Amino acid sequence: MAHHELAMPIDEATARSLRVGDTVTLQRTLYGIRDATQIHLFDRGRTTRFDMAGHAVIHTAPNVRRVAPDAANPAGYAPLCVGTTTSDRMERFTRPLMERHGVRAIVGKGGLREASSAAFRDLGGVYLAIVGGTAALETTWIEAIEDVDLDDLNPESLWKFRIRDFGPLLVGMDSVGGSLYETVRDAAAAKRAGVLASLGVKAP
Repeated sequence: MAHHELAMPIDEATARSLRVGDTVTLQRTLYGIRDATQIHLFDRGRTTRFDMAGHAVIHTAPNVRRVAPDAANPAGYAPLCVGTTTSDRMERFTRPLMERHGVRAIVGKGGLREASSAAFRDLGGVYLAIVGGTAALETTWIEAIEDVDLDDLNPESLWKFRIRDFGPLLVGMDSVGGSLYETVRDAAAAKRAGVLASLGVKAP
């Protein structure tokens, strides 16, 4: 296990060098995205002016405040609380995010499933896990909201954050089929089977 400081964007080789159990700290840029954002991008044919190739996206719909645009808040928004939402319901968007927009990393909580693991393997990407309930801390890692697109979907707009020392994040899924979530699930299933057997109960 190793720690990686990644100044975004990164190339495919860098994404493929990461392994489950490694930790990562992101620098420079992070894009915020959520359900409605991706439904509009991939189901309703909308486009974005942002170039996300080589970048990471975070599953979020931030709590923000409208302010007068200035050097500190160039997009006219100040971040109040930028938390992370559960990734599982956005499973079907992993491959199109990578194929159409060149995304290399997804930051979220709770993990993704087999289709995402296959996309990471085929295209060179990773899932970076963040602990739930840490929104206040995450917000301190965001220096500014630099830009916003698809803002009629607010707060599920497409956000461009300027970040500094965003992490450490845990590599939960990698490009060689490693998945912390599968490991935990299999260990839990084995432990459950052992407990049931010790009680003389036949597992369903």
